[in-house]
Amino acid sequence: MPKFGKGSKFGKFYNIPMVVIKRFLTALTFFVAVASTEVFAQGGHLSGDLMMNVNFFNRDTAIHASDNPLYDNVLSGGESWLALRYYYKGFTANVRVDAFHNSNRYNPTQTLNGYGLGAWSLSKDLDKLSITAGYIYDQIGSGILFRAYEDRGLLIDNALVGLRLKYDLTDNITVKGFTGQSKFLFEQYQPIIKAASVDGNFSLGENVFMTPGVGALNRTFDAENMSQIVSTINSQDITTRFVPKYNMYAFTVYNNLTFGDFNWFIEGSYKTSDAIVLDGILQEKPGNVLFTTLGWARKGIAVNFTGKRTENFEMRTSPNEVLIRGLMNWQPIVARLRPQRLIARYSPQSLNISEVAGGADVLISPNDDISIILNYTHIDTRQEEKLYREAYFEGEYRGWDNAILQIGFQYMEYNQELYQVKPLVPLLVAMTPFAEFTYRFNKKTSIRTEWEYMHTEQDYGSWIFGLIELNLAPKWSFSLSDMYNFDPGPSATTGAQHYYSAFVAHTTGPHRFTAAYVKQVEGINCTGGVCRYEPAFSGFRLGITSSF
Repeated sequence: MPKFGKGSKFGKFYNIPMVVIKRFLTALTFFVAVASTEVFAQGGHLSGDLMMNVNFFNRDTAIHASDNPLYDNVLSGGESWLALRYYYKGFTANVRVDAFHNSNRYNPTQTLNGYGLGAWSLSKDLDKLSITAGYIYDQIGSGILFRAYEDRGLLIDNALVGLRLKYDLTDNITVKGFTGQSKFLFEQYQPIIKAASVDGNFSLGENVFMTPGVGALNRTFDAENMSQIVSTINSQDITTRFVPKYNMYAFTVYNNLTFGDFNWFIEGSYKTSDAIVLDGILQEKPGNVLFTTLGWARKGIAVNFTGKRTENFEMRTSPNEVLIRGLMNWQPIVARLRPQRLIARYSPQSLNISEVAGGADVLISPNDDISIILNYTHIDTRQEEKLYREAYFEGEYRGWDNAILQIGFQYMEYNQELYQVKPLVPLLVAMTPFAEFTYRFNKKTSIRTEWEYMHTEQDYGSWIFGLIELNLAPKWSFSLSDMYNFDPGPSATTGAQHYYSAFVAHTTGPHRFTAAYVKQVEGINCTGGVCRYEPAFSGFRLGITSSF
């Protein structure tokens, strides 16, 4: 059995006495044994899923996939998650085992190693009351105030380790409260988080529905984090020093209103003065966010407007944590995440310190064969520094019996200096036309081809991307693609390069096996709607997903 207790290799992550771990694992083993025999036979249900990734790193100095431990020493690595869920008469048990063996998922140029319980929880429904203990995934409102969630593509796993109570006060009003400590991988942060919310669901008449809510949160620093914060403040210039507070309070109010063809969501959040990193030093500032969407839809047309203003709304367990560590919330992204490979390289993330964003979408579908999407996005800082501009057009024609044609165009301006932390680089301006054509030979066999051209004089310069995909449903899928940096820009230090990829997937029942050869340029890479910055990659990738 792996060692989890104090003094062990993983003691600094868990900080849990060994006897507690042994007792829990013994009880869990007994529980699973019972569930699979007597209790299971009486109507319980056991299910689970497995996800596993394996990388083989192939050194390629031409694209800078080299000069780090992955390519120089370990040569292979991966990560896996195995989860089990058991349901029985209002009782729910969840357990998940995580393993990282020379994984590049957290830091794509370094290895991550660890193995143990990534999450577990026990829940029981007692009439109108629901009780959950353990690792809790939940959110308040849209997640601006608090969101504990898992995103394996980004390796975000900030579950709240503690206790949650949820009570249906009436048929229309639900009260929820929880307390605990946030976690990352196998590490549990020491600051205490307490939060509560009240959510309603009301019908105000024919075709009028309202779902209002309010939420409040309190985070309390522990002595160790406060000591580090005080030490950092004392090292700053005397004019920037302040007396930090142990407690931060935050509040949110939100509502979704549906009225006939209209839908309007709005949320406003505020946090009291808190120690956050601004301009490279600790400062004490309050924060606020205002987010709204307004939509209108009828047959053949839909219009949606989105707006957001953010000021110093950094929600972390402590300012001592950076990047994806210590996150307590999630802020909605106004810009659309595009699936096109070249466009996705410059996907803007939501900014917590300073952002003013707006967007408009129009969908026009005059008949069953034609649909047109128009979009404009405008994002600046509060100081009116340009961050992102996008004008986007997409049209789809489905009038042929066996074929679908999609064409589109994007104009984009993107601030690499702030989004990708590249000092003194100019604003990136790019124009990208694209086309996609799908032909169905029969109900099971289809071929899809995708082509993109990006013209820009900044960053890596101009690109051509081509992909051919063959699908033999429901068993097989094959694809070949190439990104060709034919007109290199200032960041392409090795000249014009081809970035080839080959992919195959096989599905049998609930199991899916994938294999790919990948040659990838550094930058933002999006997979399944998940985007993150990655360095250059060269090598093979294997994957398994399964459910039972």
